[in-house]
Amino acid sequence: MRKLIIATLLLLSPAMLMAAGGPPLEKADIDLRDQASLQRGAKYFVNYCMGCHSLQYMRFNRLAKDLGINEIALRENLLFGDAKPGDLMENAMRPEDALKWFGIAVPDLTLVTRWRSPDWVYTYLKSFYLDDTRPYGVNNVLFPLVAMPHALGDFQGAQEPVFAPAHGAGVPVIEGVKLVEQGSLSPKEYDAMVRDITAFLTYAGEPIQLERQRLGLYVLLFLGFLFIPAYLMKKEFWKDVH
Repeated sequence: MRKLIIATLLLLSPAMLMAAGGPPLEKADIDLRDQASLQRGAKYFVNYCMGCHSLQYMRFNRLAKDLGINEIALRENLLFGDAKPGDLMENAMRPEDALKWFGIAVPDLTLVTRWRSPDWVYTYLKSFYLDDTRPYGVNNVLFPLVAMPHALGDFQGAQEPVFAPAHGAGVPVIEGVKLVEQGSLSPKEYDAMVRDITAFLTYAGEPIQLERQRLGLYVLLFLGFLFIPAYLMKKEFWKDVH
């Protein structure tokens, strides 16, 4: 019984943390059927995120097959160095280097949208703001004291925190951010970029999600039709009892 209680708490802990409060999440509005968006997200992730983060449960050739990327495009846009199509999407960063540079092990992102949710990832990538007290000069509204630099900062630009109205002598609370210096992309273009990355990470967390949903519909329809003869058989078997 004790083991069952512990297992239940472990399963519920992500949901409890999500419901504990904090800044509101923006709706990601991703579409896993939009193959072009997933292809762009894969390109952005490999070029701007994979220097530190990995997708250790995903292979390049599986990604290419699912997203409609031919081998030439795969090799030209997503494979660097001596990486091969059949390799797992791991990076070359050693754990000891990550601890030295960031003070913490860099997490693998294969399951990040399943643990956090797509809305969380989308909001997180839009919530960096300038903070001179942090090692890399930035902080994050959604993840205070974040240890990483803003990898997409050149695209988004610089943001400053927006504080909630103070009440008494309480500690100021950050309720959002405002753009003070635009980057190489407009806010609309940056939102689209972040949405593509979020969509790709959602796909990577469960590549078979669309197929699972499709098969689930057939299973439900089959069970619905099966209910009719099962109910008629039940009536036939029990009529003599009554």
